[in-house]
Amino acid sequence: LVNSKMLFVFAFQTGHTTGPSLNNDKLYKFAYSAEVYVDRVKASLQKSAGYRISSGVDVNLLWRNPDNDDDQLVKITMKDVQVENVNERPADKNIFKGKSTEKIIGKEYLEALQKPIMVELVRGKIKTFYSYQNEPGFTQNIKRGLASLFQLQLHSGSSREVDISGKCDTTYHVRQDQVTKIKDLDSCETEKKRFTSHNRILDVSTKATSATVYVLEDSFIKSIKAEENFVFALNYRRKTGAKIVSKQRLELKSVQAGTGLIAAKQVSGVIKTLDPNYVAIPLEAEPVKSECKKCPSLSEHWKNIREQMHPDKLSKPDAAKSFLSFIQNIRKATKEEILKIIKSENKELLPQVVDAVTSAQTPESLEAVLEFLDFKDASTSLLQERFLYACGFASHPSETLLKSLTEKFKGDVASQEIRETLVIVMGALIRKLCDRDGCKLPAVVEAKRLILNRLEKANKDDNVQMYLLALKNALLPEAIPVLLKYAESGEGPISSLAATALQRYDPSFLTKEVKETMNRIYHQTRKIHEKTVRTTAAAIILNSNPSYMEVKNILLSIGELPMEMNKYMLSMIQDILRFEMPSSKTVRQVLKDMRAHNYDRFSKMGSSSAYTGYITRGPDVSSTYSLDILYSGSGILRRSNMNIRVFDRSADLHAIQVVLEAQGLESIIAATPDEGEENLDSFAGMSAILFDFQLRPVTFFQGYGDLMSKMLSATGDPMNVVKGLVLLTDFLQEIQLQSGPTASAEFMGGLAIDISGGMEFSLWYRESKTNVKNRVAIFVAGNTEVDSFFVKTGMETTLETETALDFISTVQFSQYPFLVCMQMDRVDSPFRTHMTKYERLPSGRRYTARRGKAATLAGNEYPLHQENSNMCKKVFGAKSDSAGSWF
Repeated sequence: LVNSKMLFVFAFQTGHTTGPSLNNDKLYKFAYSAEVYVDRVKASLQKSAGYRISSGVDVNLLWRNPDNDDDQLVKITMKDVQVENVNERPADKNIFKGKSTEKIIGKEYLEALQKPIMVELVRGKIKTFYSYQNEPGFTQNIKRGLASLFQLQLHSGSSREVDISGKCDTTYHVRQDQVTKIKDLDSCETEKKRFTSHNRILDVSTKATSATVYVLEDSFIKSIKAEENFVFALNYRRKTGAKIVSKQRLELKSVQAGTGLIAAKQVSGVIKTLDPNYVAIPLEAEPVKSECKKCPSLSEHWKNIREQMHPDKLSKPDAAKSFLSFIQNIRKATKEEILKIIKSENKELLPQVVDAVTSAQTPESLEAVLEFLDFKDASTSLLQERFLYACGFASHPSETLLKSLTEKFKGDVASQEIRETLVIVMGALIRKLCDRDGCKLPAVVEAKRLILNRLEKANKDDNVQMYLLALKNALLPEAIPVLLKYAESGEGPISSLAATALQRYDPSFLTKEVKETMNRIYHQTRKIHEKTVRTTAAAIILNSNPSYMEVKNILLSIGELPMEMNKYMLSMIQDILRFEMPSSKTVRQVLKDMRAHNYDRFSKMGSSSAYTGYITRGPDVSSTYSLDILYSGSGILRRSNMNIRVFDRSADLHAIQVVLEAQGLESIIAATPDEGEENLDSFAGMSAILFDFQLRPVTFFQGYGDLMSKMLSATGDPMNVVKGLVLLTDFLQEIQLQSGPTASAEFMGGLAIDISGGMEFSLWYRESKTNVKNRVAIFVAGNTEVDSFFVKTGMETTLETETALDFISTVQFSQYPFLVCMQMDRVDSPFRTHMTKYERLPSGRRYTARRGKAATLAGNEYPLHQENSNMCKKVFGAKSDSAGSWF
């Protein structure tokens, strides 16, 4: 045999693809430790939760291939295993105090852990990993983690390597007697469970790094230091996050005389000689999950939380908290366990159970809820609606879910409203699946074809509307020509709906053809359009990189429009300038032309307005609100539109939109309708978008007879638009640590919401009022945990808040220009955060460290433009002047 030291030096100097080589007849004795830490992202490791496994490790060469010096069989044995705290702790806070390793790990597991393993190294890479077949997965993984450290190459370069983490991209940097191995953990092919939220704003950012530094001496390893870091942070509040740090150290302590080599031509012969019970097993970690022995059953858990899910408590953080914990338990349950609860619950709590079961998004939960709901029975339409809305908000919907809804839509559906909701939700699922590269899935292709084909054949306005609403959620590029057709050729609500659907597309999809059509609608070059459609067309043009001439033509039209539309368009232009929107530069260029920018054009009277402002501006995310309101010439509301958007540098979320629309109400006050709106039916309704999902619109009244009966019987109570529990953040990532244990990071955010809206008319006082009430409570829970079977360590973090946001618009139309006052108020909002670090043994002994913080965000009346403030003083001043008099 060639002297191994000379071989090593030769390999190093020439860049040959060899690995480190062991000397014959030697026993290498190492000290080994594996540590894990769990804490807040920026916290010092000195106070982290965690533990350390340490042991001696004996390494010796058993066999070298006579035909290839780079093919070696190495025996690795762990000895004197110890388990201890990773940081110094007082005795009363040390869960390992007074317990032997055998007591902590268990005799059977300790014996298994200390049984030797064999690795066949070929040119430094592990070709085969040998161990006992029936050993516990937990001990096998710890030994896999140790064995993986011995895999390295002695020349710089990159390759795909298999180790305990799976098959990963690995890069080596070699410098003299030091080798640095960088493993790209994001590239690892593994079967670990992972899902994320649909929208980036609501999701969790992750960063994973792995580096191992080898110091070599005399052809073999002198020391190894390996470190993995996993960092998780909520995108909308990066302070809420966690990190897992895993460290391994292997240090050579001595080299002693060892046993001689076993003579054999092939490695299989050596293994048979040693112990026929050894088998080749994969080096990649096997799935290991410790079972919870004292966890309550699903039924027991539901009994403990059900009171928090009562309808009267649905706008409280405790409702959202219970909702999240219920989902976690449903995800572990069987179909039969889920059905047992659904079938036994009363009608008050059943809608909340349906919210949670649907949000769990497991095959078992979907089967259970579909078996329970009968779409042929109109009497359970409330439950059907809650199920469908929970589907629409699904964080990671499956193809099976869309396929199931498509089958339901094709079948008998007793309620027309549920039928409409079904297809609207199908549109939302199409978009979510397409966003995850699922546009070519058979169920998605079928659902797209069904919606587009049925829309083409639809002849009733109601049918056309529901398919357009589905397309408004789906945002399919191929649907743009269809939407253009209905926007330009449709009548009234159809045209308006198609235009608002186009408004939701990213500007990159709005082609020259789209902009030409929007210009024709706004300037009415082919037919007369309603104000609502024209103003939407103008908004699309101004928000999609408009040309100089497009902006100039819009500005020149102000003064030639119906009176209130003049004021609205003027307000929209001023809002673009004030808020520095993308088109503001072009608008400023056009305003240098005095034909577009003159006193006559910019002094138009009216009460319509458009305004955008900031709710918050933070380091993580910012949020804006926009309120625009358009009146008819007679002073009656035509449309009010409230939007809240949340955004960061690379993503945005349409959190809330509430639109109130009314038409054909001039006959009530004997006023003259505006141009193009003479023959409109009396109508008022409300439409909402919640977290990028368009809900089914709600109608307050339809037709003059319906209007008069509702006015005479009106109670002034608002009509509910959406009420329920929504899973906002839904993130889970299972991690295989290189040292052997499994880890997981789970973040869930629940929203308890109640949105309602109403319109009131007083013919006596010639006054109308619209009111949109938003009541929300949010609870976010994160649990980052390392599970080593014999000990669990981790960190739980929570945040909770509740608030109410009211938008009130009061109009007095006894004179012209009529008085309009808009108010947007938020009440005081309590905000609480908690953090708990823990270490826990199966026996129940545990260590915990807690921190918490509470604050109150002061209520706020959001400022609108000065003109609105002046008008509010007049409205409420006039009310107080007349309050004490009959005449």
